Amino acid sequence: MAPTPDLVTAALATVNDPEIRRPITDLDMVKSVDISPDGVVRVGVFLTVAGCPMRDTITRDVTAAVSKVAGVTAVHVDLDVMSTEQRKTLQTKLRGDRGPEKEIPFAKPGSLTRVFAVASGKGGVGKSSVTVNLAAAMAVSGLKVGVLDADIYGHSIPRMLGVSDRPTKVEDMIMPPVAHDIKVISVGMFKPPGNTPVVWRGPMLDRALHQFLADVYWGDLDVLLMDLPPGTGDIAISVAQRMPGAEILVVTTPQQAAAEVAERAGSIATQTHQQIAGVIENMAWLPCPHCDERIAVFGEGGGQSVADGLTRTLGSRVPLLGQVPIDLRLREGGDNGKPLVLTDPDSPAATELRRIAEGLSKKSGSIKGLQLGLSPSGR
Repeated sequence: MAPTPDLVTAALATVNDPEIRRPITDLDMVKSVDISPDGVVRVGVFLTVAGCPMRDTITRDVTAAVSKVAGVTAVHVDLDVMSTEQRKTLQTKLRGDRGPEKEIPFAKPGSLTRVFAVASGKGGVGKSSVTVNLAAAMAVSGLKVGVLDADIYGHSIPRMLGVSDRPTKVEDMIMPPVAHDIKVISVGMFKPPGNTPVVWRGPMLDRALHQFLADVYWGDLDVLLMDLPPGTGDIAISVAQRMPGAEILVVTTPQQAAAEVAERAGSIATQTHQQIAGVIENMAWLPCPHCDERIAVFGEGGGQSVADGLTRTLGSRVPLLGQVPIDLRLREGGDNGKPLVLTDPDSPAATELRRIAEGLSKKSGSIKGLQLGLSPSGR
């Protein structure tokens, strides 16, 4: 039985663009399909840009999908590049019929994406490690997740998630790389090679944040996690202004010196009128390798102290969401780009992080406050 164009096209519809995460047939990326009498299929595919970093992945996925069609004896993939007009059409398709817009989708009324701004009072408390592991745990549970590395000066998210690809630009729209089914964007992806520092002041930081939120094609996310710089500086203020619906997650360690600073960072909600989702105590204790005892390396009670202090300040309950024990593998996973919740999900630290992620995910997708566009039947 010879393959037909309809069968080949149906197979191509199962191939998603690796960055946009939608079928290449829906994105008008299939240029041509030619089938020879002996079952050899030649597929022409448009890439969004000439230097597309995903060209090998697309070639491999198209070859694999078409090879499964009955009667196909060989597959050849010819890559071409979209014209400027085709890229503009694609941009308009992705952003809606109103055409390219510079608005932040998560700040629009009716957005169902739950946004968490992960904050800390000081550096070194493991805020970024908590962020990537929460993101990975949510993605494994089936949610569509994005991570925005808003820690401009101390960006570390790409390494922690094992992202090495640079974003692809389609006109003025940025396609974020994907790692562990998580869409990721960071200023570190736009710098020259090497450990070059970012030397920006307030207005440039605000502009970068706006571009990450408005110019990046995030797609239909369930959750967006924003890894903020420590403290209450320019980025924290910009997030509050541009994303007033973002909920603050405060990360601290047990010692009182860290807790006091973390409480001040969370108290920004009194001025920005944001909601605090809760407090996470990281490095809560070290499990004894020889017994069941917990060694309080950094003291005790800091997380609960922050939660209680913010509850008094805000006048509404701020919960302590969890206490993550010290685990060397958590640090090793960050260095290797492999989150602990994926490599050893049953370890004590991963179990607690997964539990926290599950609790935060329960409200994702809520339609509370969403205008459904329904009208009475007139009866």
